[in-house]
Amino acid sequence: MPKISASKALSRFRVLDLSRVRAGPTCVRMLADFGADVIRVEPPPGVDPNEAMFAADRLGGDFQNLNRNKRSLTLNLKKPEALEIIKRLVKDADVLVENWRPDVKARLGLDYESLKKINPRIILASISGFGQDGPYAGRPGFDQIVQGMGGLMSVTGHPDQGPVRAGLAVADSSSGLYAALGIMTALLEREQSGVGQWVHVSLLHAQIAMMDFQVARYLNDGDIPVQVGNDHPTSSPMGLFSASDGYFNLGASGEGSWVRFAKAVGREDWLSDPEFKTEKLRVKHRERLNREIQEIFAPKTVAHWVDLLNEASVPAGPVYSVPQLFDDPQVQHLQVVAESTTPQGPTKQYITQPVHLERTPSAIARSAPDWGEHTDEILKEIGFDDDAIRSMRASGAV
Repeated sequence: MPKISASKALSRFRVLDLSRVRAGPTCVRMLADFGADVIRVEPPPGVDPNEAMFAADRLGGDFQNLNRNKRSLTLNLKKPEALEIIKRLVKDADVLVENWRPDVKARLGLDYESLKKINPRIILASISGFGQDGPYAGRPGFDQIVQGMGGLMSVTGHPDQGPVRAGLAVADSSSGLYAALGIMTALLEREQSGVGQWVHVSLLHAQIAMMDFQVARYLNDGDIPVQVGNDHPTSSPMGLFSASDGYFNLGASGEGSWVRFAKAVGREDWLSDPEFKTEKLRVKHRERLNREIQEIFAPKTVAHWVDLLNEASVPAGPVYSVPQLFDDPQVQHLQVVAESTTPQGPTKQYITQPVHLERTPSAIARSAPDWGEHTDEILKEIGFDDDAIRSMRASGAV
C-alpha cells in the first residue's frame, strides 16, 4: 500500500513518534499534517498499564484529532528484537520524538549519544515535565501540575477566588508547539551542518514562556501579577460586559480605541474626565468606568453592540459556547473543521492546522490509525520478510 502524504511541504522527512498523551502527539501532529511520514510507535495492546489513558479509545475524538495522518507500528520495547527494529528505523529517519522520563531513553539505548552513532543526521526531540536534568528531572509532569508551578493558576480567575486552572491544556499544547518549532529549526540548521542535534522542551519552561507579559512586567518592573477576573491587568476598558441577551468582550485599550469607543457610545464627556485621561488612570478607576459602561450596554443586545463597536473600529466579540463557535460564519469561512473516514467506517471531524501555507498547505489525508495497522507494512519497508514478522509476533516483540 503506498504511503499517503498529507502535503508536499515535509513529505521528504520521516518521523518516529514514540510519544504519548498530549504534548508529544501535538508536536508530531503538526509535522504529519504538513506531510511528514510519521510512524507512531506504540506498545501492543495489553503491554502498557496506562494504555486506556492514551491509546485504547481509537475512535474517540481526542485520539483521532491528535493522531491523524500517522501510521501505527506496534513494538514491545521490553523485547530486544523490538529495540533492534527501532534502531533499524533510526538509520533512515530524520526525527525521533519521545516524552519519557529523562532516564528511560538512556536505559533503552535511545539517548542522543547512542542515536547519533547510528545516524549522525538524526534529530532527537525530548519533551519532559521539568527538563532533562536538575532537581525535578525525575518527577512526572502533568499539565495541571505545571499550570500551578508555572504561575498560570495564580493569575486565572477572580480576585480572592483562589487559584484556577485554565480550561485547556496550556502547558501540554504549548510545549508540543515549541517542540515542533525546535524540530523545524534543527532541520533547517542540518541543511548547513549536515548533522542532527538534541532538541528538548519542558512543560514547565513552556508554561512560563506562555506567561509572556505577565512575567516580563514582574521581572523588569516588579509588578506582581494577580487575579483580575475578566478584566485586563494593564488596560482599560477591556474585559467582559453583559448586554440584554448575553455576554460579550470589549477591547478598547490604547488611546485611539478609547476615543473611538467613547464617541461610539455617546459618552464624549469621558474624554475630558480627569479620572480617565490616561490608560493608567482608567485602570486605577476601572470600577467606576466599568460600572458606567455596563449601564450603557445593559438595555440592548450583544449583536447590536458587537456590530456598532466593530463599525467604529473598536474590538468587540460575543462569548460563545463550543457549539456556538462552530456556527460562526467566520469560523466556517476559515475551514476550521475537516472530515475523514476511519478504517472502521465512521466519519470523524478534526480541527485543521491554523497555520496556512498557500502553495503547500496542510491537510487531513487520513484518520488516526488502528492499533498496529501498519506494522507489517513498515517492517517490510525496512527489510523484514513474512517469516521474520511471524516470528516477531510469536515472541511478542510486535
